[in-house]
Amino acid sequence: MDTAGQRHQDPRIPRAEDCVIRYLLDRLAREKPGETYVVFEDGEEWSFAETRRRVIATAAGLAAHGVRQGDHVAVWLPNGREGVLTFFAITYLGAVFVPFNTAYRGRMLEHVLDNSDAQLIVAHASLAPRLAEVATARLRTVVVTGPCENTPEGLACVQFASLQGGEEDLPALSRPIQPWDTQSIIYTSGTTGPSKGVLSSYLHIFTNAGPETWHFVTGEDRFLVNMPLFHIGGMGIIFVMLVRGGSIAIMENFSTAEFWPFVARTRTTSVFLLGVMATFLLKQPPAASDRSHSVRLAFMVPFTETAADFTARFGIDVYTIFNMTEISSPIVSEPNPRKRGTCGKVRPGVEVRLVDDHDCEVATGEIGEMIVRTDRPWGMNHGYYKNPDATAEAWRNGWFHTGDCFRRDEDGYFYFVDRRKDAIRRRGENISSFEVEAEVTAYPAVREAAAYAVPSELGEDEVMIAVAPVDGTRREPAELFAFLVERMPHFMVPRYIRILAELPKTPSAKVQKHLLRAEGVGADAWDRDAHGLSVRRERL
Repeated sequence: MDTAGQRHQDPRIPRAEDCVIRYLLDRLAREKPGETYVVFEDGEEWSFAETRRRVIATAAGLAAHGVRQGDHVAVWLPNGREGVLTFFAITYLGAVFVPFNTAYRGRMLEHVLDNSDAQLIVAHASLAPRLAEVATARLRTVVVTGPCENTPEGLACVQFASLQGGEEDLPALSRPIQPWDTQSIIYTSGTTGPSKGVLSSYLHIFTNAGPETWHFVTGEDRFLVNMPLFHIGGMGIIFVMLVRGGSIAIMENFSTAEFWPFVARTRTTSVFLLGVMATFLLKQPPAASDRSHSVRLAFMVPFTETAADFTARFGIDVYTIFNMTEISSPIVSEPNPRKRGTCGKVRPGVEVRLVDDHDCEVATGEIGEMIVRTDRPWGMNHGYYKNPDATAEAWRNGWFHTGDCFRRDEDGYFYFVDRRKDAIRRRGENISSFEVEAEVTAYPAVREAAAYAVPSELGEDEVMIAVAPVDGTRREPAELFAFLVERMPHFMVPRYIRILAELPKTPSAKVQKHLLRAEGVGADAWDRDAHGLSVRRERL
């Protein structure tokens, strides 16, 4: 049964053909069959009609191996043709897309395999051998992008290239796919414990970045997908542009050297720059071609003082947001916001509060945990898969608790302060590790930094930073300390500085501060007190 044109009494619920991927793709293939939807790194382009044809062939192939509506299908692929086809084919069948981080192995891989309940996994050929190292739970079949020779014994192996078929080979849906059906399970980074599987409906993904949320992105745009499809920043962009009838350009991994040449080849107009990506681009030598490109807008998260430099150099409007896998972009900025460090303001359709430990709202200017709810039913996550305790804790009192602390100014702008677990308190002052890191990374020789608390002999905390230098540079901690003294309040200036080649990361590239905290103050830590350097409050 086709649900094209299906409407619901609740005006907050869009038509299925406007938010359910199967029906969206069918409609676009009818309405604009020859228009480009996706461009790959080698220049190959697929129209909406060609994308649908390939998706149906892959979906029929998966169905031949037992995938049915409602099944959970694990996906372990990098960005590329197979990743795009698998994403669409799974959802075309009404099954649930369950992507795994390509860095997973060992215990983390075993955990997500068990949690996912997947019986079939689509995996890159180079990753499949890792399955032999772990218990594979309910897994029965591995679809690999290459030969089957390296897949574990006991699992049926199918080559991706053999996934072929036509519309006549597709199984009938047991019922129409509904906007509130589960579309995906995306795993959190697991910085403080086992990764949790976030349950997202089609309505959640639509609300996250649909036309009403990111209204400045249009169907005329081509959006760069440079973040992985196992991340909401990658998978979400595919959906963002499908909803608008726009197009995407698929980049396997972000590369500073390849970024602008890729943009030129694919005629990209919109990009998402997460973490240090913008910093890496800015630290490249200026060139006469800096403004000779097609990009008109960029999302920059976090929004630091480098944003103005980025706009001035590259001529690109910069926006910022606050988002996480579980929610739906509740805070969005105007172009080129003038307030340094802001995430923007509350967008229409959501309610946001900043609260204390008892869920009581804090005053303007005070720091509180952000909690969120949407006007639209199913507009955010509907829990953590097979984790009712975490679901109940996050959704207590009818609001989703982000675990992130913010402050709001008198003009309604929000400012990220810290993860609740990462806050630092020194000499009676609350210190944002995020703000410390922003100042540290302003130092030209620093590539990235992590600020965290270590115990003080006087009680409370001391501030410690770990920094990874820009490749090929070497600076003494005392020089960085002198730089920071001129830029920071006295109580924020770090006492300890560690210089590391790389900061410890989760597979989704988030810094694992708990590992740095656990290492404490070791012999490699530079201590300003031991060098007789002090920072005192300036007397007025």
